[in-house]
Amino acid sequence: MSPPRPTDEIPYESKVSHWETVKNLLPYLWAKGRLDLRVRVVAALSLLVLAKLIGVYIPFLFKDAVDVLAPGGTPSGKTMAAVVPLGLIIGYGVARVLALVFGELRDAVFVKVGQHALRSIALNTFRHLHNLSLAYHLDRKTGGLSRVIERGTRGIDFLLRFMLFNILPTLLEIILITSIFWVKFGIVYAAVTFTCLVSYIYFTMAITDWRLKFRREMNTQDTKANTKAVDSLLNFETVKYFTNEEHEANRYDMALERYESAAVRSQLSLTLLNIGQGAIIALGLVVVLWMAAQGVLSGHFTIGEFVLVNSLLIQIYMPLNFLGFVYREIKQSLTDMEKMFEVITTKSDVADVPGARPLKASGGAVEFKDVHFHYAENRKILNGISFKVPAGTTTAIVGASGAGKSTISRILFRFYDITSGQVLVDGQDVRTLTQKSVRDHIGVVPQDTVLFNDDIRYNIRYGRPSASDAEVEEAAKLAQIHEFIETLPEGYASQVGERGLKLSGGEKQRVAIARTILKNPSILLLDEATSALDSHTERDIQAALETISKGRTTIVIAHRLSTVINADEILVMDAGEIIERGTHDALLALGGVYHAMWQRQQEATEVKAKLVELEALEDARIAPAAATDTA
Repeated sequence: MSPPRPTDEIPYESKVSHWETVKNLLPYLWAKGRLDLRVRVVAALSLLVLAKLIGVYIPFLFKDAVDVLAPGGTPSGKTMAAVVPLGLIIGYGVARVLALVFGELRDAVFVKVGQHALRSIALNTFRHLHNLSLAYHLDRKTGGLSRVIERGTRGIDFLLRFMLFNILPTLLEIILITSIFWVKFGIVYAAVTFTCLVSYIYFTMAITDWRLKFRREMNTQDTKANTKAVDSLLNFETVKYFTNEEHEANRYDMALERYESAAVRSQLSLTLLNIGQGAIIALGLVVVLWMAAQGVLSGHFTIGEFVLVNSLLIQIYMPLNFLGFVYREIKQSLTDMEKMFEVITTKSDVADVPGARPLKASGGAVEFKDVHFHYAENRKILNGISFKVPAGTTTAIVGASGAGKSTISRILFRFYDITSGQVLVDGQDVRTLTQKSVRDHIGVVPQDTVLFNDDIRYNIRYGRPSASDAEVEEAAKLAQIHEFIETLPEGYASQVGERGLKLSGGEKQRVAIARTILKNPSILLLDEATSALDSHTERDIQAALETISKGRTTIVIAHRLSTVINADEILVMDAGEIIERGTHDALLALGGVYHAMWQRQQEATEVKAKLVELEALEDARIAPAAATDTA
C-alpha cells in the first residue's frame, strides 16, 4: 500500500499532539554538537528575564515620581525638590530604554539559533523527500506538498519568535505582577487581577479553539487551490490543446470561492473574540481601579500607588491584547508543523537494511531469481521471473503493454522491493546493499526524459556534477547532440525550459543519453528509449545507444522489435511471466508470440511506407498542375 498522501488534512485531534510537535522541534533549538548555539539560547533567555524584571520595575519609578510631585510629597529644600523628581524621571527613562535594549539584544542573540533551526529542518525535509520511495512520489500532489512545507516552515519561524519571546515573557509578567499585587496591595487585589487574567486567557483559548475549524478549512481550500493552479500550469500545453483555459479558471475559482467563504467565517468569529477580550479587560480594569480609588480616598494609598495599579494593569493587558492573535497563530503554526513533521516522519517503502554494504562491482552481471512482485495484493505484476544477463551482454525485454516490462527496471533500480525471490548484481542481493551504491552503477535512459529548468550544460553534467566542460562536450559528441548545441545562439548555456519543453523529443533523448554517458555506469537500462520518436530520429538515437552499450551490461525494454534484433537474448513477457526467450532468429523460427508481434509490426511498417509513397506520388502529380494554373 502507498503511504498517506502528503496533502491529506490531519484532523485537529491529531496523529501527534501539539506537545509532541514541540518536542520534535526542541532538538533543532538545542542543537547537538553546537555549543555556540546552546550558549546563545541560554543568553537569550537570560536577557528575556532581565528585560521583564526591568519592565516590571518601571511603574514603581513612575509611582515614586508622582508621589514626589503630588501636593505634600515634595522633599524639603529647593535643591532636593528639583533633584529628586528629575532623578526619578531620568531613572524612569533609562529603565524603559534598558528594557528595550535587553529585548532587542535577546532577539539579536537568538536570531542565529532560530535561522539555524529553520535551515536544518528545511534541509532535513528536502533530503527526506528524496529518500522516500517512488510510491510516495507517485501519490503526491506537488502544489499541495509545497504549501504544506511552506506553511510548516513559516509556522516554525512564528513559533520561535512569539512563543519564546511573547508567551513565556507574558506568563512571567503575569506571575510577577500578581505577586506584586498580593505583597503590596493585598490578596483581594491579587485575586481579582488573577481571576481577570485567567478569565481572559480561558476565553481566548476557548474561542480560538472553536475558530480553528475555520482556519483548517481555509488551509484545506488554499492547498487545493494551489494544487490546481500548479497542476494546470505544469500541463500548460494540454490546456492549450483542448482550449480549456476557461475550464481551468473555473476549477481554480471554485477552490478560491470555498476559501473565500471560510475566510469570511473566520473573520466574523475573530470579531466575536476581540469584543469578548475587550469586555473582560475593561471589567477587570474598572474593578481594580475602583478598589484603588477607594484606598486613596480612605488614605490607605497614595496617588502614586493609584497610578502604579493602573500602570501595572495596563502593562499586563497590553501583551494580553496581543495574546489572542499570538495564541491563535501559535495554534495554527503547531497544526501546520504537524503536517510538515508528518512528511518528515513518513517511512519509506524502500530502505537500506541495517548493516547494508556498498556494491562490489565486477562487470555488472544481473540476475533475477524466481522474482514475485505486486503493487497491491489483488494486482500481481511479476510471477516467478527468472533470467540472467551476463556482464557486457545485451538482453531485451518485449511484450504487450502491462506485461511487467518497466517494472523489472524499477525493481533493479530499487524503486520498489520485491515480494519474494532475489535480484542479484554481480552475485550480490540488492536488498543487502545500499541503494546509493546500486544506483551509482546503473544508468537509465527513460522513454519520457524530464530535464531541469536550467541550461543544457547543467542537464548533461547532472550525470556527474564534478565533470569538466571538456568531458561534458565529449559526452554530447558521443550522444550525437554536440553539433546541434553548437548551432544554438547560446550554445551549451541555452535554457531548456521547464521539464525541457524547449527541446524536441529527440533532442531531450540525446541529452539524456549524454548525461548517462557522463555517468559511465556498468549497467545500462534503456526503458522504451525510442518508442515516442519518429523513424528518422529513432535511427539516430539507436546509433547513439549502441555506442554507449558497448562493453556494458545492457537491459533494453522495447516496444519496437526492430531496435532489439541484435540483442544477445530477447525475453518475451505476458501477464508477468516470461513465455519465450532466445535470439531474434531463434524466436522467429519458433513461430510463437514473438513471431506474431514481428509480423504485425512489419505489416504496419510496410503499410506506412506504402502510404508515404502514395503521398509522394500524389504530391508529384499535383505540383505540375498547380504550376500550370499559376502560369
